[in-house]
Amino acid sequence: MAVEIASKKQYVDPRITIVGAGPGDPDLISIKGVNALKAANVILYDALVDERLLDYAPPESIKVYVGNPSGDENFSQDVVNQLMVDYALNFGHVVRLKGGDLFVFGRGYEELSFAESYSIETDIVPGISSAISVPGLQGIPVTHGGLSDSLWILSGTDESGKLSGELKDAARSRATVVVLLGFDRLQEIVAIYQEAGKGRLPAAIIQNGSMVNEKVAIGLVNTIVEVAEEQQIDNTGPVLLVFGFAVELHRRFQPIRQFFELREYED
Repeated sequence: MAVEIASKKQYVDPRITIVGAGPGDPDLISIKGVNALKAANVILYDALVDERLLDYAPPESIKVYVGNPSGDENFSQDVVNQLMVDYALNFGHVVRLKGGDLFVFGRGYEELSFAESYSIETDIVPGISSAISVPGLQGIPVTHGGLSDSLWILSGTDESGKLSGELKDAARSRATVVVLLGFDRLQEIVAIYQEAGKGRLPAAIIQNGSMVNEKVAIGLVNTIVEVAEEQQIDNTGPVLLVFGFAVELHRRFQPIRQFFELREYED
């Protein structure tokens, strides 16, 4: 597909704008991002992008889904990079629309670098990162005076699929820790916190943050697996994990606090 497109005669000046669409709610995209969509000849969009955003684009623009279903090599990063360039060379302004922010586990730099290797004019439109906004929308500030003065944002696994080695360092800190792409390894991550003596640390799991089908589990490290099961959280949508004292500010944590304070009093 990419070869056929690239073989066509070039009639237009190529341009690529890489846009972060935000965490899911289509209203959370920036005005600059909307303006880029309005000026697009082609839009390449991800699985985590709300398709209602495509309504901002001209009706005659080309919309190409380049989500990354598991095991589908047709949507590998190399293929997406080449499609982005080929469409720009042949149709003009390409908007590469990505969920969240471009540079928080978004592989935005790889796409930027590839486009620039063809001397194609590029522009960046940052997006709201789910790592900060999704907890915030639930009333969980990732930093808060007296509770957490720092923030760790980690991927649950590295490029080889192994559990991130930084999780042990994060578990020993007092920082709020947000883990993306880690739900499949939840049991192991919980075990790391328990080994660090943090079994009673507040924890939250949020699936499909900012969207109408959002699910939230609030508990402690020791209980969060069971609470997630009760809330029927699974890996069919984006899931993030939050560990830290700031989680206790969530309104649903208050009964948990009262329960444990009562037990300590009775003991």
